[in-house]
Amino acid sequence: MKHYLDYKRLFSSVFFAGLLLILGLIPFVFLHAETAGEIRNKIEQKSADIEKLEAEIRAYQLELEGLGKQKDSLSVSLKQLDITKKKLNADISVTQNKIDKTSLQIQNLTSDIGDKESSIIVNTDSIELDMRKINELESESFVEKILSNEDFTIIWNDIENMVTVRESIRDNIKMLRNTKVVLEDTRGQTIEAKNELTRLKAQLVDQQKIVIQNTNEKNKLLAQTKNSEANYQKLVQEQLAKKLAFEKELRDFESELQFILDPSKLPNAGVLSWPLARVFVTQEFGAKTGPHRTYASGHSGTDFRARTPLPVFAMADGVVKGIGDTDGICPGVSFGKWVFIEYNNGLSSTFGHLSLIKVSEGKKVRRGEVVAYTGGTGRVTGPHLHVSLYVSSGVNVSTVPSISCLGKILKQPIAATNAYLDPMYYLPFYVPQP
Repeated sequence: MKHYLDYKRLFSSVFFAGLLLILGLIPFVFLHAETAGEIRNKIEQKSADIEKLEAEIRAYQLELEGLGKQKDSLSVSLKQLDITKKKLNADISVTQNKIDKTSLQIQNLTSDIGDKESSIIVNTDSIELDMRKINELESESFVEKILSNEDFTIIWNDIENMVTVRESIRDNIKMLRNTKVVLEDTRGQTIEAKNELTRLKAQLVDQQKIVIQNTNEKNKLLAQTKNSEANYQKLVQEQLAKKLAFEKELRDFESELQFILDPSKLPNAGVLSWPLARVFVTQEFGAKTGPHRTYASGHSGTDFRARTPLPVFAMADGVVKGIGDTDGICPGVSFGKWVFIEYNNGLSSTFGHLSLIKVSEGKKVRRGEVVAYTGGTGRVTGPHLHVSLYVSSGVNVSTVPSISCLGKILKQPIAATNAYLDPMYYLPFYVPQP
């Protein structure tokens, strides 16, 4: 008889120990809930700050677009640079707030992970206790218990206890499995948040570099013009003359290059992705000479609106075959800062007029990877992104001795005239905005 009373005592002690453990966790849970609530409030505040700053950025953008429609003058150029700097500083504030918000989200997720790991430990310990109880209850065979006891009530109590413990084990195992699934999901969210944090920190560094560059551009413009409108207009005319002369030189040179285009080796339409997050075409490629636009005359690529520095994405998987800055040799006549990528689908592209280059020659890039930021370097009347597209077999990074810039040799992508392609044919379907 005493033997079975010990089992009951053991069961009771396990029950009360578990109850005390749960009661002991209650203050911790409420304490943590309060902390989690504070974190959520901070996250909401960061979201509100970001929304306010983004509204400010949209206002700057509208102001820049309005200035872009005004007649080119020194005062307009200086104002564009000033507003661009304000917008960049607002961009930096947004990025910093996003970094802070993401850090808070990681803190919250890390705390959730701690809770779930604690829950797993509690469930595991509970299963171990139940398993030990089962082993002790089953230490004697059922027949031996019947033969050694006259009180069948005790035996039935033991049987009920065994059933209860087994059900408890099943419930704890189910809870354990569910908690592990949620834990894995939470850990996955934490990894994603940390990756986003890394991306945002890199973006912040880029934006800070572009602010410095913007300041240098303004100082350079003031030094060149001595803050005189007449000097500014003279500078504009000199750069325009150089630009037109260089474009003629380049077209004459490229028209002499021999290249046989095999249309059957070109990829299908729509194989590329957009180089910008938002697209607005400001100038089309070439001229319409048939069913498609060609480079028989007109513009050597497609221009996209980008009043302020925006991330530029690789349009497909490929390799960076060259980078450069024509302004370092002959300012204001060509691409300025450029990136040339050869894609794996037989096409190649040049991104021109960039403010900041993020890749190096020989780097493999993936579709959608940031390779640069838009800007206003080279031959531009205002900041934008220029995209030239070619058949890969008809273009190379080469050098061009320049007559317009006497004694200067420019390095940039050079292609046979018939190797140029219309970027819009290979990009996603575009619906012009009003």
